[in-house]
Amino acid sequence: MVRLADGPVVEVSVDIAAPPERVWELVSDINLPARFQDEFKRAEWATDGPALGAEFVGYNERKGFQWDTSSWVVEYVPLRSFGWAVSDPNNPGATWTFRLSETPAGTRLTFHRRLGPGPSGLTASMMQSSQHAIPNRPPTCRAWLMASRPSPRRRSEALIRWRRRST
Repeated sequence: MVRLADGPVVEVSVDIAAPPERVWELVSDINLPARFQDEFKRAEWATDGPALGAEFVGYNERKGFQWDTSSWVVEYVPLRSFGWAVSDPNNPGATWTFRLSETPAGTRLTFHRRLGPGPSGLTASMMQSSQHAIPNRPPTCRAWLMASRPSPRRRSEALIRWRRRST
């Protein structure tokens, strides 16, 4: 059993055939993850963002439980990294980060997610459920980023092509 206090981490990298500028447009869009996974539904900026220190509210649902969380941008270096802390920037329930690095073929996108050490909007739901969500979350995050049909890499590349044609 994975314990929240252990701060379980998932980190996955994928190479995308697009320049960092195009990939940045996607990873700095707080609503894009809703297209790739089922738990996160949408987000709204509570303050001007994206920017370091900006706040947004995320709306989530998992196995019948619904919750919203406040998050703060804790890492923001345009074209390099975008990360946020959930629930409390000083004692986050989770920290999510996207890091970009240029490669000869385009961009390497690294996704890093750490649960804890603080509570999150899901903590109360986990305590009420006979099935803890934590053991299922790391494989879910890996699957979200690395799924083969259709992969977020392929979706990202398709979104980049679509945005290029529509601008």
